[in-house]
Amino acid sequence: MTIHARIGEVTERIAKRSRDNRSRYLDRLHELAAKQPTRRKLGCANLAHGFAACAPGDKAELSGGDAPNIGIVTAYNDMLSAHQPYERFPELIRAKARALGGVAQVAGGVPAMCDGITQGETGMELSLFSRDVIALGTAVALSHQMFDAALYLGICDKIVPGLVIGALSFGHLPGIFVPSGPMPSGLSNDEKNRIRQLHAEGKVGWPELLDGESRSYHSPGTCTFYGTANSNQMLMEMMGLHLPGASFVNPNTPLRDALTGLAVKRALEITAGGNDFTPIGEVLDERAFVNGIVGLHGTGGSTNHTMHLVAMAKAAGIKLMWEDFSEIAEVVPLVARVYPNGSADVNGFRDAGGIQYIIREFLKEGLLHKDVKTVWGTGLDGYLVTPSLDADGSLQYAPSPEASQNDTVLKPASAPFQATGGLKVLSGNIGRAVIKTSAVKPDHRVIEAPAKIFHSQEEMQAAFKAGTLTGDFVAVVRFQGPKANGMPELHKLTPPLGVLQDRGQKVALVTDGRMSGASGKVPAAIHVTPEAADGGPIAKLRDGDIVRLDAVVGTLEALVPAADWATRVAATADLSANEFGIGRNLFANFRRIVGPADEGASAL
Repeated sequence: MTIHARIGEVTERIAKRSRDNRSRYLDRLHELAAKQPTRRKLGCANLAHGFAACAPGDKAELSGGDAPNIGIVTAYNDMLSAHQPYERFPELIRAKARALGGVAQVAGGVPAMCDGITQGETGMELSLFSRDVIALGTAVALSHQMFDAALYLGICDKIVPGLVIGALSFGHLPGIFVPSGPMPSGLSNDEKNRIRQLHAEGKVGWPELLDGESRSYHSPGTCTFYGTANSNQMLMEMMGLHLPGASFVNPNTPLRDALTGLAVKRALEITAGGNDFTPIGEVLDERAFVNGIVGLHGTGGSTNHTMHLVAMAKAAGIKLMWEDFSEIAEVVPLVARVYPNGSADVNGFRDAGGIQYIIREFLKEGLLHKDVKTVWGTGLDGYLVTPSLDADGSLQYAPSPEASQNDTVLKPASAPFQATGGLKVLSGNIGRAVIKTSAVKPDHRVIEAPAKIFHSQEEMQAAFKAGTLTGDFVAVVRFQGPKANGMPELHKLTPPLGVLQDRGQKVALVTDGRMSGASGKVPAAIHVTPEAADGGPIAKLRDGDIVRLDAVVGTLEALVPAADWATRVAATADLSANEFGIGRNLFANFRRIVGPADEGASAL
């Protein structure tokens, strides 16, 4: 089927506005690719340093200069359940590379912080900026110029976008992203959320809350709700940087290890010395990014990617705009229900047909670009297969089922859960924002109510505990943007707002902070830009102003007379408490130079 007219128009518009920057990027890529492998051009002392710590056989291969060498950039640590399995990956990769006549070295590690641990805590103010640090760390790791290809070991929220940005600064190198997979299903997300709300109401204590959380997050692997981490995995597969079917295979299983081994094999095949040279900077073109946005809308993915995809694209010389997200959302149906948009977790999503089903449905509707470059060596139609192990334990692929295996989780594009995508861009006199509509019931998608103003999430939580959040209202939590305090996620506000909504109050959240892929049933206009700390109009709002949030038509308005609004002075806030402690002083320059949310909220 030919590409859908709207998808084609948006893609062409992106390509046109990006043409000069993209052309310069590709010129640099091709110039560097022509010099590969640079290892052969290193001085003897440089090269000796490069393989000094290698095993004797690897040293012999590298000293000869002909064996392909894979650089491993790893985000392993024990703090992230999704990343703990990576502890054993380097040795698996080295062994497989040797068996295939190559070499693999850990080029470097990058930081990886867990938003689940820092949620509501001071450390969350470093979270978004960690993406840029990861990009910088990736560039440092690859700067040794010893490598013919790279494998990127990362999954969670800021880690994958940071690795992509760093990888694109070495866009002449082939690269494959290697996931570790989601943890097996534990306590259901609905039950976990019920316990959280009971705790917010004071009906269960801390031990019961901790028990519920521990039964939810219970083993190595990605958290199983469809937040930013699992949205990352969807994107990497739909944008052609994963092997087919790699995203949601559980950790520490024979199938997961087999897929990791195949990623090594494929990385060696796509080097400049092979017959299928595939530099990552060519894989990630404007069509790949449009495919990613389509996948994001069709699955109700993380709102964080309205920033991350913009920043990732910029690293490839491509300019994405929120208008692109909005226009694509109008023609992409929501075909997946995964928690918090439904009751199934990502394991249930995989078992219902997973990413392969999404790709098949959207290819049939012309909503995806099929003829793209991928690390698998095919177009996107090559991803319509499911991996498994045969009787001998060898990896095999078979065509994925054409029909949904669970129509409460996945529906055909011709009969979707809703006709338009799960994300919406809002605009009005308060600024521009994004909202995740897929988890919000239709009768909650429009609210008109008085504003209650807070300058921190702690202020709002205190008001909830004091019982002063009565009646219908729009909670405005401002001075939470990247310039103010690094733009933390505000998930601690979800349970109290959910309690009030369940009591029958009409409530919503408007903030220049983040909520991410776990945005739930309460309407939340987030990433408001310009932010309050940058003099944005959100800082003009006063207690009692009537605010109208309309996620159907896409507006965010203060219903204040225009003359009054034009002459109002924006409020200010004392942000000195955000400047020191828990490493925040080290990020002062990041806060000073960071761009707005709709331009990727990047300091690079």
